[in-house]
Amino acid sequence: MATKRYFTDEELEEMGKVTRDRIQEAIDRGELQQAKELTDLMYREFLGMHDLYVYWLTATLSHVGRKFGDRALYETLRAGCDAWVTPLARRYAAKDLKTRVRMLVAGLRGHLHPLRVEEDDEKFVVYLKPCGSGGRMILNGAYEPPYDFLEIGEAQPMTFHRQQFPVYCAHEMFMALLPMEAGLMPFAVVEPSADFKEEPCRFVLYKRSEDLPDEVFQQTSIGKRDFLRKVASKGKHSSS
Repeated sequence: MATKRYFTDEELEEMGKVTRDRIQEAIDRGELQQAKELTDLMYREFLGMHDLYVYWLTATLSHVGRKFGDRALYETLRAGCDAWVTPLARRYAAKDLKTRVRMLVAGLRGHLHPLRVEEDDEKFVVYLKPCGSGGRMILNGAYEPPYDFLEIGEAQPMTFHRQQFPVYCAHEMFMALLPMEAGLMPFAVVEPSADFKEEPCRFVLYKRSEDLPDEVFQQTSIGKRDFLRKVASKGKHSSS
């Protein structure tokens, strides 16, 4: 006995399309309202996958920290960040300053939350309102029951020398450390909010290597003079 069919062949084919293609097809047909509805659908699809991976990663880091301790957690974060931070810093190094700013902001827009960008004589600052990953987890109570993700208790470099630091946010120190170890300008220096629930974090892109503040070198334990010499020898990141 045949069972009931729930979808037509046409519906199944449509279901299997990439949402971007469905949006473009709707625009080509002049169905602008449907295109708007599909953009909302694509946003929800991306945000759902984004949050799945953020929570998955945070749960994994929490397990490593609790079971194996801060040293293993540091090594895990370093290895994980090295897979994308250093290659990304090398890509930034090959671009002019204006392009590097656009690349940074484009990457942060991937968290699907509003940003504010400012510029002064030394730097560009991107304010996350709120941070679409670590910040939203804090606001949503992810470090409280039932998730109870790890807050790193001991003040140390990966916690920006703060106690009870959210484990997900501990990757931010490596965004400066790893490129600087390779003699590259960090594509962003993160300044975590003093109060994650009340103030936005800042992502800072400095225009020149000599603009990097002393605090960055103290945080990463990299000698300022040696670093500036390495950058100068590469002939990169001069003013643009």
